[in-house]
Amino acid sequence: MRYQILAPSTVNTSIQLPASKSISNRTLIIHALSNGTETLSNLSDCDDTRVMVKALKGSSELIDIMAAGTAMRFLTAYLSATPGEHILTGTQRMQQRPIQILVNALRELGAQIEYTTNEGFPPLRICGTTLAGSQITLKGNVSSQYISALLMIGPVLKNGLQLELTGEVISRPYINLTLQLMKEFGASATWTSENSISVAPRPYHCIPFTVESDWSAASYWYQIAALTPEADIELKGLFRNSYQGDSRGADVFARLGVSTEFTDNGVRLKKTGEVPQRLDEDFVDIPDLAQTFVVTCALLDIPFRFTGLQTLKIKETDRINALKAELAKLGYVLHDENDSILSWDGERCEPQAIPVIETYEDHRMAMAFAPASIRFPQMEIAEPQVVSKSYPAYWEDLKRAGFLISTL
Repeated sequence: MRYQILAPSTVNTSIQLPASKSISNRTLIIHALSNGTETLSNLSDCDDTRVMVKALKGSSELIDIMAAGTAMRFLTAYLSATPGEHILTGTQRMQQRPIQILVNALRELGAQIEYTTNEGFPPLRICGTTLAGSQITLKGNVSSQYISALLMIGPVLKNGLQLELTGEVISRPYINLTLQLMKEFGASATWTSENSISVAPRPYHCIPFTVESDWSAASYWYQIAALTPEADIELKGLFRNSYQGDSRGADVFARLGVSTEFTDNGVRLKKTGEVPQRLDEDFVDIPDLAQTFVVTCALLDIPFRFTGLQTLKIKETDRINALKAELAKLGYVLHDENDSILSWDGERCEPQAIPVIETYEDHRMAMAFAPASIRFPQMEIAEPQVVSKSYPAYWEDLKRAGFLISTL
């Protein structure tokens, strides 16, 4: 299936954003570890959260989390520290995504985990047990989801957890998000130095909790505002003092001519008309926004150099190569360095007459490229259903904003 999208010349709309997947999935794990009975409100309706809910409520030995990377990492730690034996598996792509760093760390704590097929990759056979270990050292540049997975089980470990991170710590806001949510549920978890985190062996307590809207999802509406000649967009459910690191995207978009006004309901976006001659930015703390800004800057003819992208190659797809391949279809020649830097110096190539954007089973490829229809009305999006991973109502919200979407 493919979608062709015809964009309006002006966008004046109010959108109820989906709940944060990051907060939903962390809260579900913490809630389960607290043996909670209180209500979790406004949970995300995306695929990743649905499989998490199903896994935590179910009793099946086989748990298939499909393409949900967050669920794979978080459940690996959760199942290791709770009674029962399970096989944790996912899609073919998920079985190609490495998990050895997390498994090795959990084994150091005493976890009983085996690889059922290929060493270092899912599926995993996990036998939950009491974990007596407490000291872990990891490189700071590993996926923050590995770190978060370990932190969240810290309060239920026999001796708590002392986590030492060596070298540069990437994606620190995601780690802080985890710590803040743990504290909400009564955990004692804190940075004891620039690279050390201590989690006391103090059980969670259950509380009612409401999940805020997703700043990652908001980024696509900021992108639409930046690319549309006239735009006035209200995004509901965003908090001024958000735990989400991706809220920093609003500051970066301010440099691209989109201002943010906080209201009682969320935020209102307006164009300022001010754009830079080029944009240099470190995305080490907001890697999930990289695709949005790469596409936005290219279409605004703003040369850029984005660093801190080292985790992009192990996401749902190799996002660096995917961005290079798909933007070339629109006439933009990108360059990468050291598997962590992506840049565009204004170099162009002949665009395809009817570019078909491949999405690589990656929800963010679909959502980051859909606004390109504002500049490329003949463009098509392949496999658009991938947005269900984090923003199931994305296409309906675009229609509500005046985009015409045809199924091919």
